[in-house]
Amino acid sequence: MKLELDKQSNKPLVEQLVESLMGWIGRNGGGGGSRLPSIRRLAAEHGISRNVVIEAYERLVAHGLVRSRPGSGFYVAAPTALAKGNPASSQLEDFTNDMWSLFQADEGHLKLGCGWLPNHWREGDDLTYAIRQVARQSRSGIFDYSTPLGPPDLRGLVQERVRLLGIGADANQILMTGGGSHSLDLLVRFLLEPGDVVFVESPGYYNLIGLLRLQRIQVIGVPRLANGPDIESMDALLIQHKPKLLFLNSVFHNPTGSTLSPAIAHRILQLAEAYDFQIVEDDIYADFQQEPSTRLAALDGLDRVIYLSSFSKSLSSSLRVGFIIAKQSLLKPLVDIKMLTSISASRFAEQVVTTMLQNGSYRKLTERLRIKLSEQMAAAITMLKRAGWEVFVEPAGGMFVWARHPAADSSAQLVQQARRMGITLSPGQLFLPEGGDSPWVRLNVAYMSDPRAKRFISEPSGTLA
Repeated sequence: MKLELDKQSNKPLVEQLVESLMGWIGRNGGGGGSRLPSIRRLAAEHGISRNVVIEAYERLVAHGLVRSRPGSGFYVAAPTALAKGNPASSQLEDFTNDMWSLFQADEGHLKLGCGWLPNHWREGDDLTYAIRQVARQSRSGIFDYSTPLGPPDLRGLVQERVRLLGIGADANQILMTGGGSHSLDLLVRFLLEPGDVVFVESPGYYNLIGLLRLQRIQVIGVPRLANGPDIESMDALLIQHKPKLLFLNSVFHNPTGSTLSPAIAHRILQLAEAYDFQIVEDDIYADFQQEPSTRLAALDGLDRVIYLSSFSKSLSSSLRVGFIIAKQSLLKPLVDIKMLTSISASRFAEQVVTTMLQNGSYRKLTERLRIKLSEQMAAAITMLKRAGWEVFVEPAGGMFVWARHPAADSSAQLVQQARRMGITLSPGQLFLPEGGDSPWVRLNVAYMSDPRAKRFISEPSGTLA
């Protein structure tokens, strides 16, 4: 069996071997039953370790393309099993492999490309107090399921918070969820079917892109500019495609850090009306903004816009509390899906958030965070510019900077160099719905005061592979 493997490539040998074997199976698998080379033989023929072959075979078994027969070896699966191995699987793996690199990095690694605040930034005293309050005062908060929509007192507090953003919503239009990702999953399950077309921003949130691929949705990328989606490109794409939904970040967009301007917001709503699509406004970073800017949900009155946000980014990644706000006709089916898939969100986490909102500690915490992030953002921009990096846009706050180094043609070079310096980054192509290479990387400014980050920012041009 002759397979193409490039040991100098940035792509791991396991992934190359899986792709090559899938190609061979597609060309030679026939009706199934063909025996694959033994682990020892395939490793020897291609000068690779047996562990690489073992992992590649196990991945193919997991995808249903290969069957393992103990004591006999590995065989090409029958056609019915082969049909299950569709391109979406390998596409999802491209997303999840890079995502796992951030979560599985050694404790000592600096997670410069991650999407959350560092632990030493977290303020535990007020959170600990709220946890103790709930534990002392509410047995139901520890043991019981939450209500389908979420606790009325918490929904009332959320109602007041979004009112400050200009969003008028009744408490019965608010559905509490287990965080922003849970909100997106509920909306995708309810509003979309396999084959539907959706527009997302490019670059955009990789977890959303992967979720849509998982559900067999056709994903079309709209370029993100400094003030929001590229309206001219969107207009042209709308002539070719009929999307059901547009997903976008209004404030401190992930990964560019840019914020939607009022003019672009109005134009998006005009296009939504003209071409009859809905908008999911992901405002997950709302609490990092000092002065509220334009929200689509405020302009639209929750007619075509579905709004979502979360407390997880600012408070705790472990306390998963988010919410969806939409017109009432959408709430009942969303509640049904929530109950079928997770029964309820965490009552305990919801009551902790309620306590912190009621006693003012959450408001004070986010005020301190906003100041700290704003200062860190300014320092990060200065550092990058002095080192010759190009910055996509200079965010007014939030966590992210989208940047590139002129000496790096591919972000994979930066990822490799960062890894050698004990730093974890994600390649820029992870954020592109259309795929392809990218020289850009997402940097989390909350980690950029670390000496390793400063060294990496100032030195990569001389040490890039």
